Amino acid sequence: MNKKKLLWQLPFLVILIIGTVLILQKQPPFRTNEGMVFGTVYRITYQHQDDLHNDIKTALQEVDNSLSPYNPNSIITRINHNEDTTLNEHFTHVFNLAQEVSAQTEGAFDISVAPLVNAWGFGFKHSIEIDQATIDSLRQFVGYQKMQLENGKIVKRDPRLMLDCSSIAKGYGVDRVAKTLEKKGVKNYMVDIGGEVVLKGKNSRMKTWRIGINKPVEDSLSINQELQTILEISDIGMATSGNYRKFYYKDGKKYAHTIDPRLGYPVQHNILSATVLAKDCTTADAYATAFMVMGLEKAKAFCEEHPELEAYFICSGEGENFEIYYTPGMKKHIVKL
Repeated sequence: MNKKKLLWQLPFLVILIIGTVLILQKQPPFRTNEGMVFGTVYRITYQHQDDLHNDIKTALQEVDNSLSPYNPNSIITRINHNEDTTLNEHFTHVFNLAQEVSAQTEGAFDISVAPLVNAWGFGFKHSIEIDQATIDSLRQFVGYQKMQLENGKIVKRDPRLMLDCSSIAKGYGVDRVAKTLEKKGVKNYMVDIGGEVVLKGKNSRMKTWRIGINKPVEDSLSINQELQTILEISDIGMATSGNYRKFYYKDGKKYAHTIDPRLGYPVQHNILSATVLAKDCTTADAYATAFMVMGLEKAKAFCEEHPELEAYFICSGEGENFEIYYTPGMKKHIVKL
C-alpha cells in the first residue's frame, strides 16, 4: 500500500524539484564589487541583475565629500578651516548622531577630538611633542559641548576646534551603500568597509550571513585573518573598534590610536577590541569607539541600560590568552569555530 502511494506521489515530487531548479535559475546572480575608500578596502556582495558598482562608488564619494578631513574640498575640511559652509544631509545626520552618542556616553565618544588625535600622530596632521602642558592646552578646545548646529551651520565656541569623523564615517558609508542597494531593489547583500558591516537577507547559498571577528593580535599591516569567533547575523549593522592595528612604540611604551577625549591620552584599558551590533552601522561604529574609551565595566553597564545594543569584547588575559565577554543577546549569533 505504501509502495503504491509512493509511486503515485513520485511524479509530483519530480515536478516540484524541476520547478524549484527553474525558479532558482531565474534568480539574479550574486555580484561582488571591491575597491579602496577612506584609506581602507571595501567589499560589497549583493544579488542583482545589473552591476551596481558605479552607483556604489557615487554613494561613497558623497560621503567622502562630506566627512573626509583628507579631502581638501570636503565639508568637514571647510568647517575645520572655519570657512563659510553649507551643510548637506550626510554631514548633518552624522553630526547629530555623534552629538547624541557623546551625550549618552558622557563624552567618551567625541568627534571634536581631532586636535588630540593629530597631536598623538593618528590624525590628518603631523604629530607634535607631547607633555601634560600640551595636553592641557589642547583640551581647552576639545569637547562636544563646545559646538552646535544652528540654522544649518556649525557654531564653535573656539575657532581652533576641529572635527574628526573617522570613528563614525566608515559606518555611515556602509549605511549609505546599503540604502543605495535597497533603492535598486536589492534584498540580499553584505556591505563591508574596513570591517564595518551591514548584512541584509541571505547569502548566495540562501542562508544567514556569517561574519568573523578577528583575533586582536598586533597587525599594523592588516594581514592577519585569524578569527576569534564567527557571528551568524542578518538585517543589522556591525562595527568593531580595536587597538591592535593602529599603534606605535616610543621609548618602549605602546601608544594606541583610541584617544580618551576627556583626558587627552591614549586609552590604557584591557579591552583589545569591541564589536557592536546595532540597528545601523553608523550607530554601531560610534558605540564601538565609545566602549573602547569607557573600558569593560562601564561598557557592560551601558549595554545593560541599552538592550538595543549587543556587544562582544575581547580583553587581554593571562599571558597570551584572551578574556571574552559578550552581552546575553549576542549568544544566539555566535557560531563555534
